[in-house]
Amino acid sequence: MQGSDEDDHNRGMSTSAIPRHVLALDSLAGLSAGDAFGEQAFEPHLRAKPPACPDDRWPWTDDTQMACSVLDVLARFGEIDQNILARAFAERAEPHRNYGYGALQFIDGVRRGGEWSVLSRRLFDGAGSWGNGGAMRIAPLGAWFHDDLEQAAAQAAAASEVTHAHPEGVAGAVAVAVAAAHAAATRGGSLAGPELIDAALAHVTEGYVHDGLRQARELLDRSAAEAAAELGNGSQISAPDTVPFALWTAATRLDDYAAALRTCVEVGGDMDTMGAIVGGVIAAHHGTSCIPEEWLETREPLPGWLWG
Repeated sequence: MQGSDEDDHNRGMSTSAIPRHVLALDSLAGLSAGDAFGEQAFEPHLRAKPPACPDDRWPWTDDTQMACSVLDVLARFGEIDQNILARAFAERAEPHRNYGYGALQFIDGVRRGGEWSVLSRRLFDGAGSWGNGGAMRIAPLGAWFHDDLEQAAAQAAAASEVTHAHPEGVAGAVAVAVAAAHAAATRGGSLAGPELIDAALAHVTEGYVHDGLRQARELLDRSAAEAAAELGNGSQISAPDTVPFALWTAATRLDDYAAALRTCVEVGGDMDTMGAIVGGVIAAHHGTSCIPEEWLETREPLPGWLWG
């Protein structure tokens, strides 16, 4: 279920020879380990420990929980069914996974019979959310659609719109999905940092996220502290403040998963979300062999309902 059982077999194979569900599961493993690692960086009193998670495990957050639902819908239907995804988000949500206030409002509304299309657009005084919730859960979807970047972008937009109606929230999800798709498509080969960001830029509409990505590309030779100072570190809990630096980190540390995740923690901010995005993109490119084995062993097991 975590993708690692087939990793030795898949190492060195061209992407076309690897089933799309394996690429997606590898990305999910990277996302969930990065999410859990980033979550551990917060002060203990700021973390909510899931009741069933042993004390010696790193719990994951809503980032992973929602990513699992996205992947489950893809496995059953081959594409995003927004109505089914909205119900999955609502039915599987566990409040101790650190859901934001807007997400909890949305979940409660769906559980009460509300239409996701109405609820998502009602948030934030009718503007819709431009938070990073769409981006944090989407890398495995990108890996799934690695053979069609246009489809990766369209399906990411559909998955994001369920909860994030604001164009910038959608743009953040599209950027991450396309980056993960291109990363997966180039597995077994080389991938330069500028190329990763360029792929995302080509599919993101003009706006704050797009501007941030262009700036990130110009800062690839700068230190993480300098880049975060210019791009943000997720502390504003918005896609424009999160996605550009996350993809900067993936682009500059693509061949060192642990260093990339430690960079997410070193700059502070929304560390679990940053870790989920970065981890999902890098594992889409390398498979689970790039993730420290002890991290996967320490990460809380993924939910039992997940297929695979």
